[in-house]
Amino acid sequence: MSDEARSYLSTALTVMEQNALRSGDVDWADVRRTAYTEAGNAQRPADTYPAIKRALSSLGDSHSGFYDPKGAQELSGDDQVRQPVEGRALDGRLGYLSLPGVQGSEKIYKQYVREGRDAVAKADRPNACGWVIDLRRNRGGNMWPMLAVVGPILGDGDVGSFIDADGKKTVWSVEDGSPRLDGESTGWGASPPAGEGSAPVAVLTSRSTASSGEAVAVAFRGRADTRSFGEATTGVPTGNKSHRLSDGAILNLTEVMDADRTGRAYDSPIPPDEEVVDNLGRGGSRDPVLDAATEWLAEQSSCA
Repeated sequence: MSDEARSYLSTALTVMEQNALRSGDVDWADVRRTAYTEAGNAQRPADTYPAIKRALSSLGDSHSGFYDPKGAQELSGDDQVRQPVEGRALDGRLGYLSLPGVQGSEKIYKQYVREGRDAVAKADRPNACGWVIDLRRNRGGNMWPMLAVVGPILGDGDVGSFIDADGKKTVWSVEDGSPRLDGESTGWGASPPAGEGSAPVAVLTSRSTASSGEAVAVAFRGRADTRSFGEATTGVPTGNKSHRLSDGAILNLTEVMDADRTGRAYDSPIPPDEEVVDNLGRGGSRDPVLDAATEWLAEQSSCA
């Protein structure tokens, strides 16, 4: 193995060992032996990629990932394909918001927040008595634009946190409808509250709700007058941090668990309060998950 390849592989393994959420569960001596054996007589950093990916799988978090330089560049590009944020008024003075995942550049995030806040305003006419937040197709991405959209519905105050391997907590909060991390602004301007930030909310989830989509679901857990419907989520309610390597590749490491406002931490599928089989995209003409959610909302005092 060349010195360049050996140094590259060693750096990647050290970054994993020092930062991964489940690093303490890993036999790093064995992981390193296996990685160097697999890399064999690697001459370039790219020759070590398979060994790095194998080492990542040993973390057991089902969320960490590796992007080669081309993939890393595409990850933050402007050509990301995403579903639009949809907002509409439902019968019974209910507001409906379908919130997809988002990943890309700062330009993409600004478009998403602008589109999402317009969708909330559209669904809030005339003054929604309750809300449906549909996360069933949210595969994740950047959670902060998502929270910037739903912040006015969540209401101000602490809404969740990250917890690292040492138990350190970093709090998510909402102030004037905009998300903050440990009290610091995440870069999104204020947005007026929807339903005064206290209207009842039904959150819809499915087995496709993942990563930052799960983080949004977690932000609603423990909130008063809030109930979830549908299926258990994918099971990666954890936070990742990107580490750029010398050739531009990225190690995207799971380093924290999500926790709700009550302090309960999550690192596996999150079951809904009311389990309902989701038939959207499976040939069904009805939406039993949405039906169950709207029936519950109609029973709440604000919508009676």
